[in-house]
Amino acid sequence: MRALRVLVPILVLIAAPARASVDEDADEWLLFGRVLALVQPVVHLAARSPDPQAAQKAIDAMLAGQNAEANRIAAGLFDEMMADVPLEHRAAFASIGRDVLVIARREQARAAAQPQPDVSAERAIEARKELHAMGLRYWDEQQFLEAARRGDAIAVELYLAARGLRNPPAAR
Repeated sequence: MRALRVLVPILVLIAAPARASVDEDADEWLLFGRVLALVQPVVHLAARSPDPQAAQKAIDAMLAGQNAEANRIAAGLFDEMMADVPLEHRAAFASIGRDVLVIARREQARAAAQPQPDVSAERAIEARKELHAMGLRYWDEQQFLEAARRGDAIAVELYLAARGLRNPPAAR
């Protein structure tokens, strides 16, 4: 009986941190669930929409506060994150968050306004390098025709991508 009196308090002391850990895990999973609730509709829209810009449009709408459900989830998420922050500091956090969103939008607009590199020109240069490595000249129509006759689909594709032939026979 004396052993039980010693053992029970020890077990309670051991179980208390484990129970706190379970509670902390539950809180973390709740927070994680809210983040998933914000991300899931965007990913779903991107996967299902024929519009390649659909996810970006959804994110833009969320960041602009135009999605009521996202606003509700984000407010709950913010409240959860701020639960341990003293009241006098919460306004500063909110202000910083708004400013970070403004900066992100500005950078996004700046990046969209920048001219995009010509991917096709970069691919043409790569194709020319690959043809050269194969011992072929990207401007040589005769070599192109020989590659086509022997059924060398890779070389033919590289010739077309290299854009070195004025009027490729395949295009005639």
